[in-house]
Amino acid sequence: MAHPDLPLAGIRVVDFSRVLAGPYCTALLADLGAEVIKIEPPGGDDYRAVGPFDNDESGLFAAMNRNKQSIVIDLKTDVGRSLAQSLCKGADVVVENFRPGVADKLGIGYAQLGDANPALVYASVSGFGQTGPNAHRPAYDIILQAMCGLMDATGTPDGPPTLVGESVSDVVSGLFASWGVLAALLSREKTGRGTHVDVSMFDATLSLSATLVARCVTTGIAPVRTGNRHPSSAPFGAYRAADGFFVVAVLNNRLFETFVHAIGQPHLLADARFSDDHSRCRNEADLRVAIEAWSRDRSVEEVNAILEDARIPVAPIRNVQQALESDHAVFRGLLTATPHSDGRTLRLPSQPVKFSGYAANRVTRAPGLGEHTEAILGQRLGMSVERIDELRALGAFGPVAEAPNETEMESHHA
Repeated sequence: MAHPDLPLAGIRVVDFSRVLAGPYCTALLADLGAEVIKIEPPGGDDYRAVGPFDNDESGLFAAMNRNKQSIVIDLKTDVGRSLAQSLCKGADVVVENFRPGVADKLGIGYAQLGDANPALVYASVSGFGQTGPNAHRPAYDIILQAMCGLMDATGTPDGPPTLVGESVSDVVSGLFASWGVLAALLSREKTGRGTHVDVSMFDATLSLSATLVARCVTTGIAPVRTGNRHPSSAPFGAYRAADGFFVVAVLNNRLFETFVHAIGQPHLLADARFSDDHSRCRNEADLRVAIEAWSRDRSVEEVNAILEDARIPVAPIRNVQQALESDHAVFRGLLTATPHSDGRTLRLPSQPVKFSGYAANRVTRAPGLGEHTEAILGQRLGMSVERIDELRALGAFGPVAEAPNETEMESHHA
């Protein structure tokens, strides 16, 4: 029987991060039951203003900030910093993705918060890490893809370096940050001590490039672009059909023999150019001609049916919408229909790992800006409504709007 709680139930996270890498980390934690308190500046997380939009709300913000609560705190004020520090005293985890040194200046660095809460797990996600010659540099996904060799390894051999079609540096950094937080929490169970988890997007992106790095350190040569094919196996890549493209993955001689019989070209077995994987890879262009002579008069659906029947690894090339709406994605529950406070139904993602001993992931909508300010301060810090009003008047939640004077009111009503 599934446990009614989720694996991270009872873990409290204070999230100072914004945009993508940090919020993705805390979204993954929230999916599994962690309580995530998102602290936003008076203007809100920048992602709130980035499209696409649905009813004036950012779809990117909605996806990366599911299952969270929002409180607005102005960290540029003394009273705001004191308030944030109080919330962190009762936290298990703090996540931030400021440039190195900024959190310290704002009074929420690891040195300060860790002194007050020695069991705190504190995760910093930054472009180049907390140390090193590039630590001071700002970073965006395109910068990391360029600097880590990912763009250089992506694209066709005769084409330019190409961006991967996802913000992979941000996403993998958030993923590694969540992994680091969980490892630190597990260690804390044994030692009682927290730690500072330093996640560099540069490090994370190079670590993501696991096969590229392995080939480079083995050969001493940077891998070159190979386009839509495997660098050391064939046929292993994308091929043209009458109405689109499909991919096949043939990794050994036995499978190649099955493949050539399936496409009606058994004579290829006697061709020295295709005698083993190394030869097939070296002569991939000639092999491609033979394969597409068979596939170019067949639809992608027909090609897939024939090769699937022969137990050849094959797939159509889908777009993201087709993938999300596929029978398998629907069965696995990769999107969850979630009610919005205005009556709309949102479809939101969740982390993909299944746990046999626990209920399904939590999936609730992202919060409105500052939506939970009063509730968090009342429940977590025991503040009265009067004290919260005092903090508001002191600017803890942002600049206080001045009441119009009588002259302005008369002019307004004139």
